[in-house]
This record gives sequence, C-alpha cells and structure tokens, in this order.
Amino acid sequence: MRSIGRHMPAPESEFETTAELVAQLVREQHPRMSGDVELVGRGWDCDLYRLGADRAVRLPRRSGGVTSLLNEQRWLPTVAAELPIPIPVPLAVGRAGAGYPWGWSIIPWFEGIPADMVSAASRDFAAARLGEVVAALHSPAPADAPTSSYRGVPLGDRDSIVRRALSRLAEAEPALRIWDAAVDAPPNPVSSWTHGDLHPGNVLLHGDGQDGRLAAMIDFGDMSGGDPAVDLAAAWLFFSPEGRKRFRAAAGRRRYDPHAWTRARGWAVDISIGLMTESDGSERMTSLGRSGLLAVLSDS
Repeated sequence: MRSIGRHMPAPESEFETTAELVAQLVREQHPRMSGDVELVGRGWDCDLYRLGADRAVRLPRRSGGVTSLLNEQRWLPTVAAELPIPIPVPLAVGRAGAGYPWGWSIIPWFEGIPADMVSAASRDFAAARLGEVVAALHSPAPADAPTSSYRGVPLGDRDSIVRRALSRLAEAEPALRIWDAAVDAPPNPVSSWTHGDLHPGNVLLHGDGQDGRLAAMIDFGDMSGGDPAVDLAAAWLFFSPEGRKRFRAAAGRRRYDPHAWTRARGWAVDISIGLMTESDGSERMTSLGRSGLLAVLSDS
C-alpha cells in the first residue's frame, strides 16, 4: 500500500499548558487532590497530566476542546452507570484560573496497556468482552445528548471526504465498493450513545495485555448520540477474523437494525483513513489505520 497523502498536522495549541500551571490549578481549587504532576500526552484537543499515583488532569489546549470536555463532565456519569468497565468519569471539575481560560477535569488514572501495544491475537481474547461493553454503551441517547459533525452521522455526510482520500489509495477500487455499499445502506433509525473513537489506542488491557482482560475504556472526547455502527467498526480495527466473529456475536445481544454492520464496515474504512492521514505523522496511529483498512479489505 502506498501513502494516501500528507498527514494533517495537529491543530496548534491556543494555550500552552505546563505541569507547573496544572499543579497550581489543583492546589488552588482542589488542594486535597494535590500531588506530583507529569505531562503524559498532548491530544488533538486536550492535554493529559498524571496527578499523583491514581489521578490525572485533562484540560483543553485549544477552544475546540472545551465543548467536548463539558460534555464529558455532564454525561460520563450517566454513561458509566450502563457500562461494565471503568471509564474516566470526572472526580472533580475545575474552572478557569491562574491565567488558564477554560474549565478542566480531574479524572481517574487507569493502569493498563493500550490494546494497540499487543498483537491482534492477544486482543482476540478481549473480543467477546468488548462486544458486551459496546452493546451496553449503545443504549438510546436522550434528545439533549451531544451530537457530532463527523462521527456517528449519516455516512453520506462523509462521502466527499472519504472519496477524496480513497482516490489516493492503491486499493481504491475494493475500498470504494465497501464504502458505496455502506453509504447506500438505509440510515440508522435510532440515536444511541456512542464512543465515537473506538480504536485499540483507546482501550486499556490489564497487565501485559496477553490475556485480553479489559482495564478501561478512555478518551470520550467524541462521545455523542448517533449511529452505533461507528463503534461497531471496532470489529475490524481490533480483531482477527476469529475475533471479529466473537465480537459480533457478543455485541449482537443488542438488537441493531439489519444494516448496522454494513454501515460499520464503511465506518471502519473512514476511521482507518482518518488514523492514517490525520494523526500528525504518528507512526502508532498510522499503523492502526493501515491494519484496520487491510482488515476491512481482506474481509470483503
């Protein structure tokens, strides 16, 4: 497979956070939770700092991440009540201060290894359990649930973007057949809660990950009410053919509409391409996207 185009650079920070700033915010607003602070990641919208042994601070680095953080603060407690797995429900909410302009959250720190750091064969051990988690997540979303402009939407809304990306791909023809079938499928009839970014980097496994025990599901920045097929794409992003069967059987305990899995294959194409082209050159994310796309193509 040849390159499908230039990587999209991550948006520039509108506010440069530091460990010193985070320590000050925690000390001034939640002093009982103070601890050593260490930067552990800069995401597309938010920065993540470890706080002591068992907490973390998540705070936007640009205004585009503010709404998603507020959605997490409001809705993750509701979503968590339905799930048989830990998720980063805020332990405390922070406000603007110390020169920092936006709200922020103190969340649990989950020990575990990201699922993309182990082989697909090891991830297969988690297939049935992840299917159960996804089925539990996909309860009907309330009318005032957040919405997304790019995840869980009707696939026709994504058509021009995906087509343009696929035009640069060596395997464009078979990928387009999968995509066209997904776009032509009847749309999702019921809005469900969705994670929206369910790839192996956002699921943690216990220990060394070899036995597939799920530790946590993280990064709910794209959480919204929408088409649950966006999360069912995990079948191709995570698993081997045998693992996909187990995932589908477990997820199928929720009664999805008859065309959900057709749309899910389309979402797997879309998300894989996004990981390959919008990851700011990250080899880790590029590799995830490449393996996901190859899985979809091999399963056609």
